[in-house]
Amino acid sequence: MASTSSGHIVSSYEEELIELTRLTSEMGGMVEQLVISATDALVRVDHEAARKVVSDDRLIDEKQRQIDELAVSMIARRQPMASDLRKIVGSIHVATDLERIGDMAKSVGRRTIQIGGQRLSNQLYAGVKHMSELVLAQINKALDAVTTLDDVVAVQICDADEEVDALYMSLFREFLTYMMEDPRNITDCTHLLFCAKNLERAGDHATNIAEAAYYIKTGRNLPAELDARDDD
Repeated sequence: MASTSSGHIVSSYEEELIELTRLTSEMGGMVEQLVISATDALVRVDHEAARKVVSDDRLIDEKQRQIDELAVSMIARRQPMASDLRKIVGSIHVATDLERIGDMAKSVGRRTIQIGGQRLSNQLYAGVKHMSELVLAQINKALDAVTTLDDVVAVQICDADEEVDALYMSLFREFLTYMMEDPRNITDCTHLLFCAKNLERAGDHATNIAEAAYYIKTGRNLPAELDARDDD
């Protein structure tokens, strides 16, 4: 009877770990879709779609709450150790960063609502859309790294963040030039610039997710590992 009870506990624990992974993956998909929707609304200056983005962010907040509650409950009841503990704690960190990316998408939606009816140059919108595509690729790779526990990919994601930062600085200069040429563009350009900044920050959170994947796999801190590599 004791062995049956023990087997049941192990089985239940494994099911909870699987559920935690499922919830995290589901939240990741929701966040990716919200970023896509926010960018599409911005490019089309679609105020109605932007309002839906703002409203849908609450669904992501709810998903984070579910992940946090399950993770904390597992730590309290199961007292996990080693890799299992890292996986559970890592899930909390990943959910937090996903929630922040959702907030960035919501902010893009709010900025879109403030943009007037007179459309700016398509080139400016194309630049922000390109940044969104880079960031979405980073988010997708980071989530895959969490699922597969691929520490090599995690390092690559952190290295690639510089490309997003460089694009943001390029867009910043482009927006500034556009505003100087015609002061009437200042308000809408400012909103677009803040949208680009939100996407750049979303890329930073994708890097954080990659760092969590690295920690879950190795038990080591990725920034410290990168610093050590640079010193070689």
